[in-house]
Amino acid sequence: MFRKIKEDIYSVGVIDWHRKLFDELIPLPDGTSYNSYFIKGGEKNAIIDTVEPDFVEDFLDNLDDLGVKQIDYIISNHAEQDHSGSIPALLEEFPEAKVLSSKKAKPMLLDLLELEANQIRTVEDGETLDLGGRTLEFIDTPWVHWPETMSTYLQEENILFPCDFFGSHLATSNLFVEDEAEVYKAAKRYYAEIMMPFRMIIKKNLAKLEDYEIDMIAPSHGPIYDNPDLILDAYKEWVSDEVKPEVVVPYVSMHGSTKDLIKYFISSLIDEGIKVKPFDLTDVDLGDLAISLVDASTVVFGSPTVLTGPHPSAVYAAYLANVLKPKTRYASIIGSYGWAGRMTDKLLDLMPNLKVDLYDPVIAKGHGADEDYQEIDRLVAEIVSDLNEI
Repeated sequence: MFRKIKEDIYSVGVIDWHRKLFDELIPLPDGTSYNSYFIKGGEKNAIIDTVEPDFVEDFLDNLDDLGVKQIDYIISNHAEQDHSGSIPALLEEFPEAKVLSSKKAKPMLLDLLELEANQIRTVEDGETLDLGGRTLEFIDTPWVHWPETMSTYLQEENILFPCDFFGSHLATSNLFVEDEAEVYKAAKRYYAEIMMPFRMIIKKNLAKLEDYEIDMIAPSHGPIYDNPDLILDAYKEWVSDEVKPEVVVPYVSMHGSTKDLIKYFISSLIDEGIKVKPFDLTDVDLGDLAISLVDASTVVFGSPTVLTGPHPSAVYAAYLANVLKPKTRYASIIGSYGWAGRMTDKLLDLMPNLKVDLYDPVIAKGHGADEDYQEIDRLVAEIVSDLNEI
């Protein structure tokens, strides 16, 4: 299946309706797509990115159905295999084609795809390629989300092809964004899970793109933005230093003690008019947890003590928060222990990337006495005081 974007510009990728996990790690509640784009120039033709290798036959069928007889350039914006993996098969069909990539991408493509070095030509930041009446410009946009990534800009039509940048894991029959709320949520999940660790570099990439007039953004996952301000404005908000007065509470409880403390904490915050997002780590979509960390000012972990340390589910949540590096400003821990332990210290050791002000944790022995609940009152009062200033 191919679909027309503009005259002689086509979407030739595939929709993966049933994929539920990416990299054996990231939940995909709405499937995904692997977008590839064919551009016909007056003299030369180009393909921008390819598809997941499992779908290579569908990909080649799309090109055949479109009647493509000539491909001169295969633009590899990003070396990850869901975009580059079908390049070898494409080169078998069109052996005269030349792969164009960034300098950092070339060795990755050689390692991942076992191509020959002479099949790849590297391009510089700002370099242009004339297809005959259509001009492609290559823009270095590193760390969205690998170090080698670049974007391709079609000058005459003001179309940006940014690969993973601005993408959304969303399987939809819509070529363009129609339900903005649906796509916004999917794009925010995508940003939270994949892009958030590179927030400060993304800021620089966004600033770089301000020099370009962009009428359309065609990413590698999800529908095309014919209203690019939707996603550009969203990214500007997400990468900003501004936070919302919200408290995220990932917690786990073994025998109810930590759960009771957390329930009291949540109720107290609600009574104070503070927005709270609790996540029971025994049954949580990690994507939803990641989304909640994009904007929240505060995260409070809840964990019992297991063999002197935190519960493994709390360890996973703390590790996730550490690698995602959200712009959270405040953090604390609520938990319990039976006889002894270093749960708090071990949990904090897992989160060196969180540059936060730490409220004194509340750790109860056993079920929790009156003084422990008074300590939660103290924690709530400190949080409310700080969040009222946001």
